Amino acid sequence: MTRFIVLAILYVVLAAYGFQAFRTLFKSPLLQWSYIVLFLGVLVFLGIKVFTHIPGEGFKGTAAIAGSVFAAFFLLALVLGFFLLVEDVVRLIGFGYNKIVGVADAEAGHFPSRRKFVSGLALGLAALPFGAILYGMYRGKYNYQVLKYELEFDDLPDAFHNYQITQISDVHSGSFDDYNKVSYGVDLINQQQSDVIFFTGDIVNNKSEELEPWKEVFARLEAKDGVFSILGNHDYGDYAVWDTEEEKAQNLEDLKVMQQEMGFDLLLNTNRFLEKEGQKIALVGVENWGRGGFKKAGDLQKAKEGVHKDDFKILLSHDPSHWEDVVLQDDYHFHLTLSGHTHGMQFGVEIPGWVKWSPVKWRYKYWAGIYSELGQFINVNRGFGFIGYPGRFGIWPEISVITLKKRGLA
Repeated sequence: MTRFIVLAILYVVLAAYGFQAFRTLFKSPLLQWSYIVLFLGVLVFLGIKVFTHIPGEGFKGTAAIAGSVFAAFFLLALVLGFFLLVEDVVRLIGFGYNKIVGVADAEAGHFPSRRKFVSGLALGLAALPFGAILYGMYRGKYNYQVLKYELEFDDLPDAFHNYQITQISDVHSGSFDDYNKVSYGVDLINQQQSDVIFFTGDIVNNKSEELEPWKEVFARLEAKDGVFSILGNHDYGDYAVWDTEEEKAQNLEDLKVMQQEMGFDLLLNTNRFLEKEGQKIALVGVENWGRGGFKKAGDLQKAKEGVHKDDFKILLSHDPSHWEDVVLQDDYHFHLTLSGHTHGMQFGVEIPGWVKWSPVKWRYKYWAGIYSELGQFINVNRGFGFIGYPGRFGIWPEISVITLKKRGLA
């Protein structure tokens, strides 16, 4: 609550200061009052959601929308305020200089044309993140992208040459608000006609009941060799408020049963073998293991029991920090690890072959796409769903399609 009050005060100050730019560019009282009403209306809308929020329930639905619209307006006011502050500092320096040199002209240091230019520039630049946030909420969150990769290995069993994997991650079913678009995304997954489908965690935000309306949709996922899944940090219910530990434990058990009913083979620190033409590859799945304060239920040593060191291995592990901190140092060589978790922060800029940027890169070294270290690959899926910010911009929801290749085979 204190954080909201501090943000609200800062928001009002920035909005009032940024109003100077709006007033400079638009002389119509109607437009000027529209600015004031919009900024205050957004603050009131968010305030209502904050003060009526139930602790532990998470911000979703209209609460998430309110927070995101507030963020858009906050950034708008921040950029406007920054440019006007710089212009005012320059103006103050000019005024002080004129005083020192004894310039008496009342208009000295006053440049209305410059003020208008700065106001226009500020408003134009501020409109970019403002528009991006709103667009991401309106269109971006269901803008599913199929990203295809081919990975070559020297020791891939011949029978698995051209073997195709589809990976999805971070469904966060508690955030969905459009049945038809989610259904379209599931159909798009099936259209890839992959040999196997892997889901790498976070099927809910907090509680198993969030999955109930979507069970039928995700139960439609199908692949010749099955659908396999693991748990992510959100699946354990750690971010919800529970009356008892037994209630929390039951929630997790319910989630496991629901995945089974959907046809998912849930790997809980265990492994399976995928077989083809008498050859096999090992599929290893760990529970969530995350750096820092995230749950460390993942047990790689237990998960690989029964897997031979020379087997070709695919590892499902939700958090890519596990790959960086544990997997790469393991005495087993895990050829391919599939992760998610970062969402690419649901906001960034990606232009293939030129730029890939998101603020999340400051927290995670491996945050989106394919990486290779020590002869081992990881794919960090950008996520199928969304949480917190009810949208995506630049970092679109992803369906990864990975084709395994045996080096030297046509």
